[in-house]
This record gives sequence, C-alpha cells and structure tokens, in this order.
Amino acid sequence: MGETTLRVSKIKDGTVIDHITAGHALDVLKILGVTGCVHGVVTVGINVPSKMLGFKDMVKIEGRELKSEEVDKIALLAPHASINIIRNYKVVDKQLVQLPNVIREAIKCANPACISNSKEPVKSTFYVESKEPLRLRCHYCGYIMENQDIPKQF
Repeated sequence: MGETTLRVSKIKDGTVIDHITAGHALDVLKILGVTGCVHGVVTVGINVPSKMLGFKDMVKIEGRELKSEEVDKIALLAPHASINIIRNYKVVDKQLVQLPNVIREAIKCANPACISNSKEPVKSTFYVESKEPLRLRCHYCGYIMENQDIPKQF
C-alpha cells in the first residue's frame, strides 16, 4: 500500500494557526468568534500527526488576519502555536504565540465569588504561575486555574 498524503488547499489571503494543542481547534474557533455563519472558507484539522507534538490541530481562516488580543488568547490554549499570515498565497508573516506573564481581560476567573465576576468595574487579571503545565493565579481572589479550567472561561 502506498503512502497517504493529507492535502488541504492553500488559501489566497488569511491566517493559518498551526501547532494548536490537539483537541483545542474548536476552542480556538470559539475564541475567534467563528461559527458556521462565516463568509470565507474555514478549514479545521483535528488530531493531525505532528513530528513536534505527536498530534496537533490546525485552523485556516480565509479573508481574516488576527488581532494581537486574539493571539494572546490562543496562547492560553496552544502555547506552541504558530500564526501564519497569508497574502496572495504566500506567508508574509510568521510568529510563534507568546504567553505574557500577566493576562488582562482575556478570560474570566473560574471562582464565581471573585469580584472580577461581579458588576463592579474591575477587569480580570491573572499572573502566570507556570507555563507548562499552565497555572494562572487571579489577582483579586488568588484562585488558581489550570489547563482544564481555561477553555470554559472565554
């Protein structure tokens, strides 16, 4: 039996988010507000074999370039992701996501009693206690959030 090749068509203009932690492509789409009602083509690969990660997810979005705050949110779910900006079928910019030491307004605290979840004019703020595995500490209540808590807080 011959070798099988996975082929995904190139996009003319848009963004390719590669090396997403396996199982998080749909969470990335949620962060980006991508639903089934989009005008451009969105291609999603889930559990694709990867030499670097074992398995990975990937997302291609035609006709859209990401904002820096979206990239910061993706870093919470996919710390090894790369963002490729495509114009006229060529990669014109490639960046690796960087998880900042302090995260503001990207997610909400998982502690329902936290003041940041009240109607007070307080913006959520977290400190990165550990990147691998991811652990975030809430500035206001000290609550610790771990990997499994984060996708539910967007």
